Amino acid sequence: MSKAFTDLIHSIEKFLTDSGLSPTVFGRKALNDPNFVFDLRAGKRSPSMRTVEKIHAFIAAYNKPSKSAAPTSPNKIRTFTDAKGAVAYVQELYDTSTSFLRDRFKRMAAGEAIQGHISACYPYAAVTPIRPTQIDTRLAFGFVSGPGRHSTTLTRPDLFQKYYTEQFELLLKNHQVPIEVGLSDSPIPIHFAFSDGMHVEGGLEPARVALMREVFDLPDLSVMDDGIANGTSPSHFSDDMPLALFTGPRVDYSLHRLQHYTGSDPNHFQNFVIFTNYQFYVDEFLRMATIVMEKSSDPEIAKYRKQYTSLVAPGGHTIYNANHSDKAATGERLTRLPQMPAYHMKRDDKNGITIINIGVGPSNARTISDHIAVIRPHGWIMLGHCAGLRETQKLGDYVLAHGYVRDDHVLDDDLPIWVPIPALAEVQRALQDAVASVTGLEGFGLKSVMRTGTVVTTDNRNWEIGGYSKLVERFNQSRAIALDMESATIAANGFRYRVPYGTLLCVSDRPLHGEIKLPGMANRFYRQQIDQHLQIGVKAMELLRETGIEALHSRKLRSFSETAFQ
Repeated sequence: MSKAFTDLIHSIEKFLTDSGLSPTVFGRKALNDPNFVFDLRAGKRSPSMRTVEKIHAFIAAYNKPSKSAAPTSPNKIRTFTDAKGAVAYVQELYDTSTSFLRDRFKRMAAGEAIQGHISACYPYAAVTPIRPTQIDTRLAFGFVSGPGRHSTTLTRPDLFQKYYTEQFELLLKNHQVPIEVGLSDSPIPIHFAFSDGMHVEGGLEPARVALMREVFDLPDLSVMDDGIANGTSPSHFSDDMPLALFTGPRVDYSLHRLQHYTGSDPNHFQNFVIFTNYQFYVDEFLRMATIVMEKSSDPEIAKYRKQYTSLVAPGGHTIYNANHSDKAATGERLTRLPQMPAYHMKRDDKNGITIINIGVGPSNARTISDHIAVIRPHGWIMLGHCAGLRETQKLGDYVLAHGYVRDDHVLDDDLPIWVPIPALAEVQRALQDAVASVTGLEGFGLKSVMRTGTVVTTDNRNWEIGGYSKLVERFNQSRAIALDMESATIAANGFRYRVPYGTLLCVSDRPLHGEIKLPGMANRFYRQQIDQHLQIGVKAMELLRETGIEALHSRKLRSFSETAFQ
Protein backbone atom coordinates (compact mmCIF):
# COMPACT_ATOMS: atom_id res chain seq x y z
CA MET A 1 0.00 0.00 0.00
CA SER A 2 1.55 3.30 -1.10
CA LYS A 3 2.11 6.21 1.27
CA ALA A 4 -0.23 8.42 -0.83
CA PHE A 5 -3.00 5.84 -0.51
CA THR A 6 -2.42 5.51 3.25
CA ASP A 7 -2.46 9.28 3.67
CA LEU A 8 -5.73 9.55 1.73
CA ILE A 9 -7.45 6.96 3.93
CA HIS A 10 -6.09 8.67 7.06
CA SER A 11 -7.37 12.07 5.87
CA ILE A 12 -10.84 10.69 5.10
CA GLU A 13 -11.14 8.82 8.41
CA LYS A 14 -10.02 11.88 10.39
CA PHE A 15 -12.49 14.05 8.51
CA LEU A 16 -15.33 11.61 9.18
CA THR A 17 -14.51 11.61 12.89
CA ASP A 18 -14.24 15.40 13.11
CA SER A 19 -17.26 16.23 10.96
CA GLY A 20 -19.61 13.52 12.13
CA LEU A 21 -20.52 12.70 8.52
CA SER A 22 -21.23 9.06 7.76
CA PRO A 23 -19.16 7.30 5.06
CA THR A 24 -22.27 7.10 2.87
CA VAL A 25 -22.99 10.82 3.03
CA PHE A 26 -19.32 11.73 2.56
CA GLY A 27 -19.06 9.59 -0.58
CA ARG A 28 -22.28 11.04 -1.97
CA LYS A 29 -21.36 14.66 -1.27
CA ALA A 30 -17.71 14.46 -2.34
CA LEU A 31 -17.97 12.16 -5.38
CA ASN A 32 -21.66 11.34 -5.86
CA ASP A 33 -20.74 7.77 -4.89
CA PRO A 34 -22.20 6.59 -1.54
CA ASN A 35 -20.11 3.37 -1.60
CA PHE A 36 -16.73 5.02 -2.16
CA VAL A 37 -15.44 4.88 1.44
CA PHE A 38 -16.57 1.30 1.95
CA ASP A 39 -14.86 0.21 -1.29
CA LEU A 40 -11.73 2.14 -0.33
CA ARG A 41 -11.56 0.46 3.07
CA ALA A 42 -11.98 -2.94 1.43
CA GLY A 43 -9.18 -2.25 -1.04
CA LYS A 44 -11.52 -2.29 -4.02
CA ARG A 45 -10.63 1.22 -5.21
CA SER A 46 -7.46 2.76 -6.62
CA PRO A 47 -8.51 6.40 -6.90
CA SER A 48 -7.02 8.51 -9.67
CA MET A 49 -5.16 11.73 -8.99
CA ARG A 50 -8.25 13.68 -10.10
CA THR A 51 -10.40 11.81 -7.56
CA VAL A 52 -7.87 12.47 -4.79
CA GLU A 53 -7.89 16.18 -5.67
CA LYS A 54 -11.70 16.29 -5.54
CA ILE A 55 -11.67 14.66 -2.11
CA HIS A 56 -9.15 17.10 -0.66
CA ALA A 57 -11.03 20.03 -2.23
CA PHE A 58 -14.28 18.85 -0.68
CA ILE A 59 -12.69 18.47 2.78
CA ALA A 60 -11.12 21.92 2.54
CA ALA A 61 -14.38 23.55 1.41
CA TYR A 62 -16.41 21.77 4.07
CA ASN A 63 -14.11 22.98 6.84
CA LYS A 64 -14.51 26.64 5.87
CA PRO A 65 -16.65 28.57 8.41
CA SER A 66 -19.16 29.66 5.76
CA LYS A 67 -21.86 27.04 6.17
CA SER A 68 -25.09 28.39 7.63
CA ALA A 69 -26.93 25.68 9.51
CA ALA A 70 -30.13 25.50 11.50
CA PRO A 71 -29.76 26.73 15.08
CA THR A 72 -30.41 23.32 16.65
CA SER A 73 -27.10 21.57 17.39
CA PRO A 74 -26.56 18.27 15.52
CA ASN A 75 -25.24 16.85 18.79
CA LYS A 76 -28.43 17.59 20.70
CA ILE A 77 -29.28 13.92 21.07
CA ARG A 78 -31.84 12.66 23.55
CA THR A 79 -32.97 9.22 24.60
CA PHE A 80 -36.53 8.27 25.47
CA THR A 81 -38.35 5.43 27.18
CA ASP A 82 -41.79 6.80 26.24
CA ALA A 83 -42.96 6.84 22.64
CA LYS A 84 -44.96 10.07 22.83
CA GLY A 85 -41.98 11.97 24.20
CA ALA A 86 -39.78 10.67 21.40
CA VAL A 87 -42.30 11.69 18.72
CA ALA A 88 -42.70 15.14 20.31
CA TYR A 89 -38.93 15.67 20.08
CA VAL A 90 -38.93 14.49 16.45
CA GLN A 91 -41.59 17.13 15.82
CA GLU A 92 -39.51 19.81 17.57
CA LEU A 93 -36.39 19.03 15.55
CA TYR A 94 -38.31 18.82 12.28
CA ASP A 95 -40.13 22.10 12.90
CA THR A 96 -36.87 23.86 13.76
CA SER A 97 -35.14 22.62 10.60
CA THR A 98 -37.98 23.34 8.19
CA SER A 99 -38.83 26.73 9.73
CA PHE A 100 -35.19 27.72 9.38
CA LEU A 101 -35.14 26.72 5.69
CA ARG A 102 -38.42 28.47 4.89
CA ASP A 103 -37.23 31.64 6.59
CA ARG A 104 -33.93 31.70 4.68
CA PHE A 105 -35.70 30.95 1.41
CA LYS A 106 -38.10 33.85 1.91
CA ARG A 107 -35.15 36.13 2.58
CA MET A 108 -33.39 35.00 -0.59
CA ALA A 109 -36.59 35.35 -2.62
CA ALA A 110 -36.94 38.90 -1.30
CA GLY A 111 -33.50 39.76 -2.66
CA GLU A 112 -31.40 39.50 0.50
CA ALA A 113 -27.75 38.58 -0.08
CA ILE A 114 -27.01 35.06 1.19
CA GLN A 115 -23.59 34.11 2.50
CA GLY A 116 -22.46 30.50 2.34
CA HIS A 117 -24.60 27.39 2.02
CA ILE A 118 -27.90 27.06 3.89
CA SER A 119 -28.53 23.60 5.31
CA ALA A 120 -30.80 21.91 7.84
CA CYS A 121 -31.19 18.19 8.42
CA TYR A 122 -33.83 15.54 9.03
CA PRO A 123 -34.36 14.18 12.53
CA TYR A 124 -33.48 10.55 13.04
CA ALA A 125 -34.50 7.77 15.40
CA ALA A 126 -32.29 4.86 16.43
CA VAL A 127 -32.32 1.82 18.70
CA THR A 128 -29.35 -0.29 19.71
CA PRO A 129 -30.31 -3.66 21.19
CA ILE A 130 -27.25 -5.33 22.73
CA ARG A 131 -28.65 -8.85 22.76
CA PRO A 132 -31.50 -10.81 21.17
CA THR A 133 -34.75 -9.95 22.92
CA GLN A 134 -37.87 -12.02 23.50
CA ILE A 135 -40.53 -10.55 21.25
CA ASP A 136 -44.24 -10.98 20.65
CA THR A 137 -44.03 -13.18 17.54
CA ARG A 138 -47.72 -12.76 16.74
CA LEU A 139 -46.79 -9.49 15.04
CA ALA A 140 -44.80 -9.41 11.80
CA PHE A 141 -43.18 -6.06 12.65
CA GLY A 142 -42.13 -3.95 15.65
CA PHE A 143 -38.71 -5.50 16.27
CA VAL A 144 -35.24 -5.44 14.70
CA SER A 145 -33.54 -8.52 13.33
CA GLY A 146 -30.65 -8.61 15.82
CA PRO A 147 -28.21 -6.69 18.01
CA GLY A 148 -26.57 -3.54 16.69
CA ARG A 149 -27.59 0.00 15.84
CA HIS A 150 -30.68 0.46 13.65
CA SER A 151 -31.76 3.92 12.52
CA THR A 152 -33.80 5.90 10.03
CA THR A 153 -34.42 9.50 9.09
CA LEU A 154 -37.94 10.78 9.75
CA THR A 155 -40.17 13.39 8.13
CA ARG A 156 -43.61 14.96 8.50
CA PRO A 157 -44.24 13.96 12.15
CA ASP A 158 -47.46 15.97 11.90
CA LEU A 159 -48.71 13.48 9.30
CA PHE A 160 -47.14 10.34 10.81
CA GLN A 161 -47.60 11.09 14.51
CA LYS A 162 -49.84 8.07 15.20
CA TYR A 163 -47.72 5.80 13.03
CA TYR A 164 -44.41 6.82 14.62
CA THR A 165 -45.89 6.51 18.11
CA GLU A 166 -47.09 2.97 17.40
CA GLN A 167 -43.72 1.91 15.97
CA PHE A 168 -41.79 3.40 18.90
CA GLU A 169 -44.10 1.74 21.42
CA LEU A 170 -43.46 -1.66 19.87
CA LEU A 171 -39.68 -1.13 19.85
CA LEU A 172 -39.70 -0.13 23.51
CA LYS A 173 -41.85 -3.10 24.45
CA ASN A 174 -39.90 -5.68 22.45
CA HIS A 175 -36.33 -4.57 23.12
CA GLN A 176 -36.40 -2.66 26.43
CA VAL A 177 -33.76 -0.21 25.22
CA PRO A 178 -34.30 3.55 24.89
CA ILE A 179 -35.04 5.24 21.57
CA GLU A 180 -32.40 7.74 20.52
CA VAL A 181 -33.59 10.85 18.68
CA GLY A 182 -31.41 13.57 17.20
CA LEU A 183 -30.51 15.41 14.03
CA SER A 184 -29.04 13.38 11.21
CA ASP A 185 -26.52 14.61 8.65
CA SER A 186 -29.04 14.03 5.84
CA PRO A 187 -30.06 17.49 4.56
CA ILE A 188 -33.68 18.43 3.90
CA PRO A 189 -34.04 19.63 0.29
CA ILE A 190 -35.51 23.12 0.20
CA HIS A 191 -38.50 21.89 -1.83
CA PHE A 192 -39.43 19.44 0.93
CA ALA A 193 -39.40 22.13 3.61
CA PHE A 194 -42.71 23.27 2.09
CA SER A 195 -45.13 20.43 2.87
CA ASP A 196 -47.93 21.98 0.82
CA GLY A 197 -46.12 21.14 -2.40
CA MET A 198 -45.13 24.75 -3.13
CA HIS A 199 -43.18 25.16 -6.36
CA VAL A 200 -40.33 27.12 -4.81
CA GLU A 201 -38.76 28.31 -8.07
CA GLY A 202 -42.08 29.64 -9.38
CA GLY A 203 -41.77 33.24 -8.18
CA LEU A 204 -38.01 33.64 -8.55
CA GLU A 205 -36.09 35.55 -11.18
CA PRO A 206 -33.89 33.34 -13.41
CA ALA A 207 -30.69 34.52 -11.69
CA ARG A 208 -32.02 33.50 -8.29
CA VAL A 209 -33.20 30.14 -9.60
CA ALA A 210 -29.59 29.47 -10.66
CA LEU A 211 -28.43 30.58 -7.20
CA MET A 212 -30.63 28.02 -5.44
CA ARG A 213 -28.27 25.13 -6.15
CA GLU A 214 -25.41 27.02 -4.49
CA VAL A 215 -27.44 28.19 -1.51
CA PHE A 216 -29.75 25.27 -0.65
CA ASP A 217 -29.73 21.49 -0.74
CA LEU A 218 -31.84 20.17 -3.63
CA PRO A 219 -33.47 16.72 -3.96
CA ASP A 220 -30.80 14.04 -4.32
CA LEU A 221 -31.92 10.84 -6.07
CA SER A 222 -29.02 8.85 -4.59
CA VAL A 223 -30.80 8.79 -1.20
CA MET A 224 -34.30 8.13 -2.59
CA ASP A 225 -33.96 4.66 -4.07
CA ASP A 226 -35.81 1.54 -2.91
CA GLY A 227 -32.74 -0.46 -1.96
CA ILE A 228 -34.06 -1.15 1.54
CA ALA A 229 -37.47 -2.34 0.33
CA ASN A 230 -35.89 -4.39 -2.45
CA GLY A 231 -33.43 -6.04 -0.06
CA THR A 232 -30.48 -5.10 -2.26
CA SER A 233 -28.25 -2.14 -1.37
CA PRO A 234 -29.90 -0.07 1.38
CA SER A 235 -29.92 3.67 0.77
CA HIS A 236 -29.49 5.10 4.24
CA PHE A 237 -28.19 8.22 5.91
CA SER A 238 -25.51 6.29 7.81
CA ASP A 239 -23.88 2.88 7.89
CA ASP A 240 -26.36 1.70 10.56
CA MET A 241 -28.82 -1.05 9.79
CA PRO A 242 -32.12 0.38 8.50
CA LEU A 243 -35.03 0.80 10.90
CA ALA A 244 -37.66 1.59 8.23
CA LEU A 245 -38.27 0.76 4.57
CA PHE A 246 -38.11 4.40 3.53
CA THR A 247 -35.75 7.25 4.43
CA GLY A 248 -37.07 10.76 5.08
CA PRO A 249 -36.14 12.05 1.59
CA ARG A 250 -37.82 9.06 -0.08
CA VAL A 251 -41.02 9.66 1.90
CA ASP A 252 -41.02 13.38 1.11
CA TYR A 253 -40.54 12.71 -2.58
CA SER A 254 -43.57 10.40 -2.69
CA LEU A 255 -45.76 12.73 -0.61
CA HIS A 256 -45.18 15.51 -3.15
CA ARG A 257 -45.78 13.11 -6.06
CA LEU A 258 -49.03 11.92 -4.47
CA GLN A 259 -50.39 15.43 -4.33
CA HIS A 260 -49.38 16.00 -7.94
CA TYR A 261 -50.96 12.83 -9.34
CA THR A 262 -54.11 12.59 -7.22
CA GLY A 263 -54.96 16.21 -6.37
CA SER A 264 -55.18 15.23 -2.67
CA ASP A 265 -53.22 16.43 0.32
CA PRO A 266 -51.44 13.38 1.87
CA ASN A 267 -53.34 14.03 5.12
CA HIS A 268 -56.52 12.76 3.48
CA PHE A 269 -55.27 9.30 2.48
CA GLN A 270 -56.76 6.42 4.42
CA ASN A 271 -55.26 3.07 5.42
CA PHE A 272 -57.45 0.97 3.10
CA VAL A 273 -57.03 1.72 -0.60
CA ILE A 274 -59.03 0.61 -3.65
CA PHE A 275 -57.35 0.94 -7.04
CA THR A 276 -59.52 0.95 -10.14
CA ASN A 277 -59.01 1.70 -13.80
CA TYR A 278 -62.49 3.02 -14.59
CA GLN A 279 -64.17 6.30 -13.65
CA PHE A 280 -67.46 4.38 -13.40
CA TYR A 281 -66.25 2.88 -10.12
CA VAL A 282 -65.33 6.29 -8.76
CA ASP A 283 -68.75 7.65 -9.70
CA GLU A 284 -70.43 4.80 -7.82
CA PHE A 285 -68.12 5.32 -4.83
CA LEU A 286 -69.11 8.99 -4.71
CA ARG A 287 -72.78 8.08 -4.88
CA MET A 288 -72.44 5.56 -2.05
CA ALA A 289 -70.24 7.80 0.10
CA THR A 290 -72.55 10.79 -0.33
CA ILE A 291 -75.43 8.71 1.01
CA VAL A 292 -73.27 7.68 3.99
CA MET A 293 -72.74 11.37 4.78
CA GLU A 294 -76.52 11.96 4.95
CA LYS A 295 -78.32 12.02 8.30
CA SER A 296 -80.43 8.98 9.15
CA SER A 297 -83.14 8.58 11.79
CA ASP A 298 -82.72 4.79 11.76
CA PRO A 299 -80.40 3.91 14.70
CA GLU A 300 -78.71 1.00 12.92
CA ILE A 301 -78.09 2.96 9.72
CA ALA A 302 -76.90 5.99 11.71
CA LYS A 303 -74.49 3.79 13.68
CA TYR A 304 -72.92 2.50 10.48
CA ARG A 305 -72.68 5.94 8.89
CA LYS A 306 -71.15 7.58 11.98
CA GLN A 307 -67.94 5.59 11.62
CA TYR A 308 -67.06 7.87 8.71
CA THR A 309 -66.51 11.59 9.27
CA SER A 310 -66.26 13.13 5.81
CA LEU A 311 -65.90 12.63 2.08
CA VAL A 312 -62.99 14.45 0.43
CA ALA A 313 -62.56 14.93 -3.31
CA PRO A 314 -59.50 16.13 -5.30
CA GLY A 315 -58.62 19.71 -4.46
CA GLY A 316 -59.95 19.33 -0.91
CA HIS A 317 -63.70 19.69 -1.51
CA THR A 318 -65.17 18.17 1.67
CA ILE A 319 -68.66 16.95 2.56
CA TYR A 320 -69.09 16.38 6.31
CA ASN A 321 -71.14 13.62 7.89
CA ALA A 322 -74.52 15.03 8.91
CA ASN A 323 -74.80 12.32 11.57
CA HIS A 324 -72.06 14.17 13.48
CA SER A 325 -72.84 17.82 12.77
CA ASP A 326 -74.59 20.23 10.41
CA LYS A 327 -71.30 21.64 9.13
CA ALA A 328 -71.60 22.84 5.54
CA ALA A 329 -69.36 21.52 2.79
CA THR A 330 -66.03 23.33 2.35
CA GLY A 331 -63.57 23.76 -0.49
CA GLU A 332 -64.06 24.08 -4.22
CA ARG A 333 -64.61 21.27 -6.69
CA LEU A 334 -61.84 21.02 -9.28
CA THR A 335 -62.92 21.90 -12.80
CA ARG A 336 -60.10 19.79 -14.23
CA LEU A 337 -59.26 16.49 -12.58
CA PRO A 338 -55.66 15.37 -11.99
CA GLN A 339 -54.15 12.37 -13.73
CA MET A 340 -55.16 9.85 -11.05
CA PRO A 341 -57.93 11.43 -8.96
CA ALA A 342 -58.33 10.16 -5.38
CA TYR A 343 -61.42 10.28 -3.16
CA HIS A 344 -61.47 9.57 0.55
CA MET A 345 -64.21 8.35 2.88
CA LYS A 346 -62.44 9.32 6.09
CA ARG A 347 -62.44 8.08 9.67
CA ASP A 348 -60.80 9.70 12.69
CA ASP A 349 -58.38 6.77 13.00
CA LYS A 350 -57.46 6.99 9.28
CA ASN A 351 -58.87 3.49 8.75
CA GLY A 352 -61.37 4.72 6.20
CA ILE A 353 -61.32 4.00 2.47
CA THR A 354 -59.49 5.77 -0.34
CA ILE A 355 -60.30 5.03 -3.98
CA ILE A 356 -58.04 6.05 -6.87
CA ASN A 357 -58.72 5.90 -10.59
CA ILE A 358 -55.24 4.89 -11.74
CA GLY A 359 -56.09 4.75 -15.44
CA VAL A 360 -55.01 1.93 -17.73
CA GLY A 361 -51.74 0.03 -17.74
CA PRO A 362 -49.02 -1.40 -15.50
CA SER A 363 -46.90 1.75 -15.65
CA ASN A 364 -49.66 3.77 -13.98
CA ALA A 365 -50.23 0.96 -11.48
CA ARG A 366 -46.60 1.03 -10.47
CA THR A 367 -46.36 4.80 -10.38
CA ILE A 368 -49.18 5.31 -7.91
CA SER A 369 -48.44 2.30 -5.69
CA ASP A 370 -44.77 3.37 -5.42
CA HIS A 371 -45.99 6.56 -3.77
CA ILE A 372 -48.99 5.27 -1.80
CA ALA A 373 -46.63 2.80 -0.10
CA VAL A 374 -44.98 5.52 2.03
CA ILE A 375 -48.34 6.18 3.74
CA ARG A 376 -47.95 2.60 5.10
CA PRO A 377 -51.54 1.49 4.41
CA HIS A 378 -52.97 -1.63 6.02
CA GLY A 379 -54.19 -3.02 2.71
CA TRP A 380 -54.92 -2.33 -0.95
CA ILE A 381 -56.95 -4.15 -3.56
CA MET A 382 -57.47 -3.90 -7.29
CA LEU A 383 -61.05 -3.71 -8.60
CA GLY A 384 -61.32 -3.70 -12.37
CA HIS A 385 -62.32 -5.54 -15.49
CA CYS A 386 -60.65 -8.45 -17.18
CA ALA A 387 -60.87 -10.71 -20.17
CA GLY A 388 -62.29 -14.10 -19.18
CA LEU A 389 -60.21 -16.93 -20.66
CA ARG A 390 -62.43 -19.94 -19.92
CA GLU A 391 -65.43 -21.21 -21.86
CA THR A 392 -67.45 -21.62 -18.67
CA GLN A 393 -67.14 -17.97 -17.63
CA LYS A 394 -69.92 -15.45 -18.30
CA LEU A 395 -69.83 -11.69 -18.65
CA GLY A 396 -70.20 -10.26 -15.14
CA ASP A 397 -68.55 -13.21 -13.36
CA TYR A 398 -65.93 -12.39 -10.74
CA VAL A 399 -62.31 -13.53 -10.68
CA LEU A 400 -60.51 -13.78 -7.33
CA ALA A 401 -56.79 -13.90 -8.15
CA HIS A 402 -54.73 -16.43 -6.21
CA GLY A 403 -51.71 -16.24 -8.52
CA TYR A 404 -50.25 -13.93 -11.16
CA VAL A 405 -48.34 -14.24 -14.42
CA ARG A 406 -46.25 -11.07 -14.42
CA ASP A 407 -46.16 -10.24 -18.12
CA ASP A 408 -46.13 -6.50 -17.39
CA HIS A 409 -42.33 -6.16 -16.87
CA VAL A 410 -42.39 -2.79 -15.06
CA LEU A 411 -41.01 -4.26 -11.82
CA ASP A 412 -38.58 -6.81 -13.24
CA ASP A 413 -35.50 -4.83 -12.12
CA ASP A 414 -36.81 -4.32 -8.57
CA LEU A 415 -38.52 -7.66 -7.94
CA PRO A 416 -37.05 -10.50 -10.03
CA ILE A 417 -39.58 -12.41 -12.08
CA TRP A 418 -38.68 -15.63 -10.25
CA VAL A 419 -40.03 -14.25 -6.95
CA PRO A 420 -43.49 -15.75 -6.30
CA ILE A 421 -46.33 -13.42 -5.31
CA PRO A 422 -48.38 -15.45 -2.81
CA ALA A 423 -52.08 -15.07 -2.15
CA LEU A 424 -52.76 -13.69 1.35
CA ALA A 425 -55.37 -15.73 3.21
CA GLU A 426 -56.81 -12.81 5.17
CA VAL A 427 -57.40 -10.73 2.03
CA GLN A 428 -58.70 -13.68 0.01
CA ARG A 429 -61.18 -14.54 2.74
CA ALA A 430 -62.39 -10.94 3.02
CA LEU A 431 -62.96 -10.67 -0.73
CA GLN A 432 -64.79 -13.99 -0.90
CA ASP A 433 -66.94 -13.15 2.12
CA ALA A 434 -67.74 -9.75 0.61
CA VAL A 435 -68.92 -11.37 -2.65
CA ALA A 436 -71.11 -13.75 -0.66
CA SER A 437 -72.53 -10.93 1.49
CA VAL A 438 -73.39 -8.61 -1.40
CA THR A 439 -74.68 -11.25 -3.84
CA GLY A 440 -76.47 -13.29 -1.18
CA LEU A 441 -74.93 -16.46 -2.61
CA GLU A 442 -73.05 -19.27 -0.91
CA GLY A 443 -71.67 -22.71 -1.65
CA PHE A 444 -72.17 -23.83 -5.27
CA GLY A 445 -74.18 -20.70 -6.01
CA LEU A 446 -71.17 -18.56 -5.10
CA LYS A 447 -68.88 -20.68 -7.27
CA SER A 448 -71.21 -20.15 -10.20
CA VAL A 449 -70.42 -16.41 -10.25
CA MET A 450 -66.83 -16.34 -8.91
CA ARG A 451 -63.76 -18.34 -9.86
CA THR A 452 -60.41 -18.40 -8.09
CA GLY A 453 -57.36 -18.74 -10.30
CA THR A 454 -54.35 -17.23 -12.01
CA VAL A 455 -54.50 -13.78 -13.60
CA VAL A 456 -52.18 -12.70 -16.41
CA THR A 457 -51.19 -9.04 -16.36
CA THR A 458 -49.79 -7.75 -19.64
CA ASP A 459 -48.27 -4.50 -20.86
CA ASN A 460 -49.72 -5.08 -24.35
CA ARG A 461 -53.21 -3.64 -24.77
CA ASN A 462 -53.50 -5.34 -28.14
CA TRP A 463 -52.66 -8.77 -26.81
CA GLU A 464 -55.68 -10.19 -28.68
CA ILE A 465 -53.87 -9.91 -32.02
CA GLY A 466 -50.65 -11.49 -30.82
CA GLY A 467 -51.33 -14.84 -32.48
CA TYR A 468 -54.12 -17.17 -31.39
CA SER A 469 -52.12 -20.40 -31.05
CA LYS A 470 -49.35 -18.71 -29.09
CA LEU A 471 -51.85 -17.14 -26.68
CA VAL A 472 -53.71 -20.39 -26.10
CA GLU A 473 -50.44 -22.18 -25.38
CA ARG A 474 -49.35 -19.60 -22.79
CA PHE A 475 -52.74 -19.56 -21.07
CA ASN A 476 -52.86 -23.34 -20.93
CA GLN A 477 -49.38 -23.59 -19.45
CA SER A 478 -50.09 -20.99 -16.75
CA ARG A 479 -53.64 -22.27 -16.03
CA ALA A 480 -54.73 -18.62 -16.34
CA ILE A 481 -58.43 -17.82 -16.12
CA ALA A 482 -58.30 -14.04 -16.76
CA LEU A 483 -56.14 -11.30 -18.21
CA ASP A 484 -55.81 -7.60 -17.33
CA MET A 485 -53.20 -4.81 -17.32
CA GLU A 486 -52.76 -3.79 -13.67
CA SER A 487 -53.42 -6.52 -11.09
CA ALA A 488 -50.05 -8.29 -10.99
CA THR A 489 -48.28 -4.93 -10.75
CA ILE A 490 -50.41 -3.86 -7.79
CA ALA A 491 -49.89 -7.24 -6.10
CA ALA A 492 -46.14 -7.31 -6.78
CA ASN A 493 -45.69 -3.82 -5.33
CA GLY A 494 -47.77 -4.86 -2.33
CA PHE A 495 -45.38 -7.77 -1.82
CA ARG A 496 -42.33 -5.54 -2.35
CA TYR A 497 -43.52 -2.87 0.08
CA ARG A 498 -45.05 -5.26 2.65
CA VAL A 499 -48.59 -3.95 2.06
CA PRO A 500 -51.36 -6.63 2.16
CA TYR A 501 -52.89 -6.90 -1.32
CA GLY A 502 -55.62 -8.62 -3.28
CA THR A 503 -57.47 -8.63 -6.60
CA LEU A 504 -61.13 -9.05 -7.52
CA LEU A 505 -61.88 -8.58 -11.21
CA CYS A 506 -65.07 -8.68 -13.22
CA VAL A 507 -65.22 -10.40 -16.62
CA SER A 508 -66.15 -7.77 -19.21
CA ASP A 509 -65.28 -9.66 -22.40
CA ARG A 510 -64.17 -13.08 -23.65
CA PRO A 511 -62.06 -12.47 -26.78
CA LEU A 512 -60.96 -16.09 -27.13
CA HIS A 513 -64.61 -17.11 -27.35
CA GLY A 514 -65.94 -14.43 -29.69
CA GLU A 515 -67.28 -12.00 -27.08
CA ILE A 516 -65.22 -8.89 -27.81
CA LYS A 517 -65.76 -5.67 -25.86
CA LEU A 518 -67.78 -3.41 -28.17
CA PRO A 519 -69.36 -0.03 -27.26
CA GLY A 520 -72.97 -1.18 -26.93
CA MET A 521 -72.11 -4.37 -25.08
CA ALA A 522 -69.70 -2.54 -22.76
CA ASN A 523 -72.16 0.19 -21.80
CA ARG A 524 -74.86 -2.32 -20.94
CA PHE A 525 -72.41 -4.39 -18.93
CA TYR A 526 -71.12 -1.37 -16.99
CA ARG A 527 -74.61 -0.32 -15.93
CA GLN A 528 -75.46 -3.79 -14.66
CA GLN A 529 -72.29 -4.79 -12.85
CA ILE A 530 -70.30 -1.84 -11.51
CA ASP A 531 -72.62 -0.96 -8.62
CA GLN A 532 -72.40 -4.46 -7.19
CA HIS A 533 -68.65 -4.79 -7.79
CA LEU A 534 -67.91 -1.54 -5.97
CA GLN A 535 -70.16 -2.54 -3.06
CA ILE A 536 -68.16 -5.77 -2.78
CA GLY A 537 -64.89 -3.82 -2.74
CA VAL A 538 -66.05 -1.47 0.02
CA LYS A 539 -67.42 -4.38 2.05
CA ALA A 540 -64.11 -6.24 1.69
CA MET A 541 -62.17 -3.25 3.03
CA GLU A 542 -64.50 -3.00 6.01
CA LEU A 543 -64.02 -6.71 6.70
CA LEU A 544 -60.25 -6.27 6.54
CA ARG A 545 -60.49 -3.41 9.02
CA GLU A 546 -62.46 -5.64 11.40
CA THR A 547 -59.80 -8.35 11.04
CA GLY A 548 -57.29 -6.11 12.84
CA ILE A 549 -53.81 -5.13 11.71
CA GLU A 550 -52.17 -7.81 13.87
CA ALA A 551 -53.68 -10.54 11.69
CA LEU A 552 -53.66 -8.56 8.45
CA HIS A 553 -49.92 -7.82 8.22
CA SER A 554 -48.84 -11.31 7.27
CA ARG A 555 -45.39 -12.69 7.96
CA LYS A 556 -45.49 -13.95 4.36
CA LEU A 557 -44.56 -10.40 3.35
CA ARG A 558 -41.47 -10.14 5.53
CA SER A 559 -38.04 -11.74 5.20
CA PHE A 560 -35.72 -13.14 7.87
CA SER A 561 -33.85 -9.81 8.05
CA GLU A 562 -36.42 -7.03 8.20
CA THR A 563 -36.84 -3.42 9.22
CA ALA A 564 -38.80 -2.88 12.42
CA PHE A 565 -41.32 -0.34 11.13
CA GLN A 566 -44.58 -1.68 9.68
